[in-house]
Amino acid sequence: MFDTFSEKKFLLKELVKKDLTSKYKDSVLGIIWSFLNPLLIMLVFTAIFSMLFGRQIENYPVYFLSGRLVYDFYNQGTKGAMRSIKRNGSLLKKIYVPKHMFTVSAICYEFVNFLISFVILFGVMLITGAQFHLTAIFAIIPIIFLIALIFGIGLILAVCNTYFSDIGHLYNVFTLVLMYASALFYPIEIVPAIVQKIFTLNPVYSAICCFRECVVYGVFPNLSTLSYLAAFSITVLLIGVLMFDIYDKKLALEI
Repeated sequence: MFDTFSEKKFLLKELVKKDLTSKYKDSVLGIIWSFLNPLLIMLVFTAIFSMLFGRQIENYPVYFLSGRLVYDFYNQGTKGAMRSIKRNGSLLKKIYVPKHMFTVSAICYEFVNFLISFVILFGVMLITGAQFHLTAIFAIIPIIFLIALIFGIGLILAVCNTYFSDIGHLYNVFTLVLMYASALFYPIEIVPAIVQKIFTLNPVYSAICCFRECVVYGVFPNLSTLSYLAAFSITVLLIGVLMFDIYDKKLALEI
């Protein structure tokens, strides 16, 4: 059992390393882009939307970037997982590799990028004079549930995308809608009350709210919001694991 765990750990490490090196292989700046991307996006959105919402939101750059980092982790993590099986189809046909390892490695790779982006967030907080709160350590709680959500949806998408290529195009549209429904760059109070209630059903919005409360506002996450995020994430994770287990042996025939 321990040999199997050790082998899987080594394989996961090599797959994540492969993703990191391949992404920045022909880039002059290399991994520095992991720092620059969130920073440049923050500058663009801040320049555009701070004129509209800057007076309603204290320290708008930190408000936006804290939400954007969480959303990007979900967005890129689930999309990477969705493409993981098809992208490694040629390898799967040649040798036996546990298929779920490619999905797991794609999400782990995006988690590394998420951690790197934390440096940008703390740097922006320092530059803008934002207060650092001890409650930031509790941000790990919503992040754990977010990871569970990403794994669950990632496994479901990996299976669906293997059978139906159109899933990728549909999911791109879905994540665009999801971005606007997650209150990344505007205060949720500006939308009608009925729309606010709909937004609260969005688990990514729940993760962003809990994360902001810990890091930006210095309070423990709202228990009802955190409970909803936990219940939704764990349910989706269980469904994803069950679905992947059912279709695991059939996926190689569809690649």
